[in-house]
Amino acid sequence: AEIGDKTQLLALLLAARFRKPWPIIAGILVATVLNHALAAWVGQLAAGWLTPQALRWIVAASFIGIALWTLKPDTLDDESLPARGAFIATTIAFFIAEIGDKTQVATVLLAAKYTSLWQVVAGTTAGMLLANVPVVVLGSRFAQRLPLRAARIAAACVFLLLGAWAAVFGIGG
Repeated sequence: AEIGDKTQLLALLLAARFRKPWPIIAGILVATVLNHALAAWVGQLAAGWLTPQALRWIVAASFIGIALWTLKPDTLDDESLPARGAFIATTIAFFIAEIGDKTQVATVLLAAKYTSLWQVVAGTTAGMLLANVPVVVLGSRFAQRLPLRAARIAAACVFLLLGAWAAVFGIGG
């Protein structure tokens, strides 16, 4: 869900602006852990309130919705970022950009399905870093050469398959 997402564009913007990859990567890590921990906690609360059958169909429909949402490329609006340093700017901007984002919604859904909160947060954070660290390191120099459309379509197919799986087989461990 992260490929071609606004936070990936934000990583590119921050890399071009600050040209300090390590503080930017550290900011992405901190913001993602905090944001996804909150999202996973909400997902586990929702799983406790819903019946297994209702949760099954909500998860299936949500994954299919994310699949469709993934096909629409995000754009980065003109954002005014704090100028107090790459780490602080990245942490604040990434935390805010992740609110209501596809990866945050996916984290909520995964936490509703799996009981290990720390594994969900670790997995979604690793995914965020795998998608964004190369963007930060390579910077804007190679951005035009990346096949983002193909990556978005592949990500959409994965979420569509997850939705179909949840609908057919349920979400039990």
